[in-house]
Amino acid sequence: MTLDNILEEINKAKSIVILTHENPDGDAVGSSLALYNALKEYGKEIVDIIIPEYSRCFEFLPGSKDIKKESNIESYDLAISLDAATIKMLNGWSKYFEKAKKSIVIDHHGTNTMYGDINFVNPDAPACSQILIVVLQYFNMEITKDIGTCILTGIITDTGGFKYQGTNVETFEFVAELLNKGVNVSKIYRRVLDITTRTSFELRRIAESRLEFFYDDKAVFTYITLEDEEKVHSETGDHEGIVNIGKCIEGVEVSAFVRELKDGKGWRVSLRSNEYVNVSDVALLFGGGGHPRAAGCTIQGDLQHVKDKIMNEVKVYLK
Repeated sequence: MTLDNILEEINKAKSIVILTHENPDGDAVGSSLALYNALKEYGKEIVDIIIPEYSRCFEFLPGSKDIKKESNIESYDLAISLDAATIKMLNGWSKYFEKAKKSIVIDHHGTNTMYGDINFVNPDAPACSQILIVVLQYFNMEITKDIGTCILTGIITDTGGFKYQGTNVETFEFVAELLNKGVNVSKIYRRVLDITTRTSFELRRIAESRLEFFYDDKAVFTYITLEDEEKVHSETGDHEGIVNIGKCIEGVEVSAFVRELKDGKGWRVSLRSNEYVNVSDVALLFGGGGHPRAAGCTIQGDLQHVKDKIMNEVKVYLK
C-alpha cells in the first residue's frame, strides 16, 4: 500500500527535505510545517523545510523559525513535496526534489502529474493538510497541539473558513479532534483570514479601483503591477485574497486577478469561480492548474495581452 511505502522510505532516510510550491498559501505552509514537526517528533534528526518566501502572517506557526531559504545539503535521502501539483511549481528549489534518492508527493490537486517515486494524491480532500491528518494517523504519529495548529491553518485557508464547496463531513470531524487537542480555532481563523496588513489593504484598494466587469457582469478582472507593490512597500503575501474581491460580488461567476512578476517573468494569474465554471480547465490551457473553483497560471506578455487571453477563455465557459 502507498502509505506503507511512504513510511518505509521515511524510516530508511537519514536526511529528509520538505518542499512546497512557490507563492505558498496557508495550506502549503501549514501542511509543510505540520509534517516537519511530526517528523522531528518521530525522531528524524536531519529534516529540512525549504520555503524561500512566504507571508509573514504565518510566522506564528510552530516551527516557522526553522524554515530555510536554501540548503547546503546537495542530495537528500528523501524529498517530500506537499500541495504542489507539478514539479514545475516547486520552481527554483525543485533541484532538491530531483536530486534526492527517493521522492514522495502528497497532494490534493486533481491536476497532479504524479511526479514522485511515490504519489499519495486525493483530489476529494479540500486541503493537503486534511490528507496529512490521515497520513499521520496511519503512521500512528501523535498529532500534538503544535502539529494540529499547522494542520488547521491549512484547512481554514484552503476551505475559505469552511465555506467552500469542497468542505466535507470529514473536515469538521477532524476539526473537532484538533479542538480536543487544544488547538485554538478562533485565533487561527483571525490570524489567517481576518487580520490584514496596511500594505495588503493598500494593494486591495488599488485592485478594487481597477475592477472591470465583462459578459453581462458574470466575470470580473483586476490587476496590480510591480510599481504598485513598490509604491506601498508590499511584502511577500500581501496580494493574497485580492482575487476574492470580485468573487464576492452578486452575479459574478468568475473572478480573475493578475499580478506582475519580477525580472520579466510575466504575470501570475489567479482565478476563482462560484458555481459552475471549472477554472482549472482555463488555467490548464496556459500551463497552470488547480481546483475547479480555484486555479492559477503564469502568462507572458503585456497586461492587455494577458487580460484578453484570460477573459476570452473565461467567456467560453460562461452560461
